[in-house]
Amino acid sequence: METTTTLVKDIVIVGAGVSGLTTALGLQRLGIPSLVLESSDKLRATGFALLTWKNAWKALEAVGVAHILRPKHVHLHGNVTTSLITGQQTSTVSFKGKDGASETRCIKRELLLEALANELPSGTIRYLSKVVAIEESGFSKILHLADGTSIKTKVLIGCDGVNSVVARWLGFKAAAFVGRSAIRGCTELKNNHGFEHKFMQFFGDDFRAGAIPIDDKTLYWFFTWTPSPQGDNLFCNPAKLKQFVLEKLEKLPSDIRTVIENTELHSFMSSPLRYRHPWELLFGNISKGNVCVAGDALHPMTPDLGQGGCSALEDGVVLARCLGEALLSLSNNEEGEEQEYKRIEEALKKYANERRWRSIDLVTSAYVVGTIQEGGGGSKLVSFFRDKFLAPFLAGLVLKKSDFDCGKLKEDYN
Repeated sequence: METTTTLVKDIVIVGAGVSGLTTALGLQRLGIPSLVLESSDKLRATGFALLTWKNAWKALEAVGVAHILRPKHVHLHGNVTTSLITGQQTSTVSFKGKDGASETRCIKRELLLEALANELPSGTIRYLSKVVAIEESGFSKILHLADGTSIKTKVLIGCDGVNSVVARWLGFKAAAFVGRSAIRGCTELKNNHGFEHKFMQFFGDDFRAGAIPIDDKTLYWFFTWTPSPQGDNLFCNPAKLKQFVLEKLEKLPSDIRTVIENTELHSFMSSPLRYRHPWELLFGNISKGNVCVAGDALHPMTPDLGQGGCSALEDGVVLARCLGEALLSLSNNEEGEEQEYKRIEEALKKYANERRWRSIDLVTSAYVVGTIQEGGGGSKLVSFFRDKFLAPFLAGLVLKKSDFDCGKLKEDYN
């Protein structure tokens, strides 16, 4: 017979991904402990790697792990875009802002999660903890886990990804499929790969591909496309999927194509791209009472701006700051349970207000950029305008969206 265990924690974060760990570490830097629930048995590095732009490094600086990650990842100097239809370069963009170099690196997701997790006190992350239900209990929430454990908390933060249980509780619908899919891979070579430290991007009639150095021996690559309904059986077979990708990328430079050829077969998995409708973010409950969401649970987006992970880092810093202000002021004042709840509610509302329009902007821009980049679903006219006129604009837009500062963990009043 199963026994039921009840725990009591002031703050519970569901999901040990980028936003969840950043929020937990931000709070910890302010002296506020939390419990992070992770459904798997270890940190999950789905997607292999992510681009980190200027805004991401601002957030990493804020939580104090930027110095750990910089030496392990090369500094990217720019973007080179090539049309595989004409074989011509359509744009080159330097990763420099108005104030000089804009820090851009492609970092291994595993190393990012480890850097965040290793700074947290032992026991902060509780693995194999899948939330199956959320219950109201006065001014608290009770989480019911699959193993029979119940956890009572004053603050519930959903960082549980695109299929978020917490987002559903807040009233959000399932993220919408955009009609495109992606494959991602990461290959480590025995010797120096010799590629320039640049984001190399390639376009075809109905697909987009890219290759980005992580360090001097490791290359991250991706391929996004619009699958046909008849391709379902094909995409369940990694060997056939790999063949399909290599056929599509027949005109890719041979050195990059060789890297993809040498990628392990298990990397060839088709992942549908999903996003949150902007009007849901406009009218939906990013927070409600003492509950809120962050990261992909809040704003799932297509990868076309490279801002999914970056914005999740921003969320974590802003959320930790807003919540920290409320909780630290509470610690200095004896207040009742209702007053405490109201302070937490206001803090989460402040976070929601700060992140709502930023999220809408990124989700919408990524969707539009992705549609144009892949040629409007195979439209020859869209592909022509993309290659002839829009490529420099799109590359510049990606850089522009990264010119954002989420601020520090503590407001500077001086």
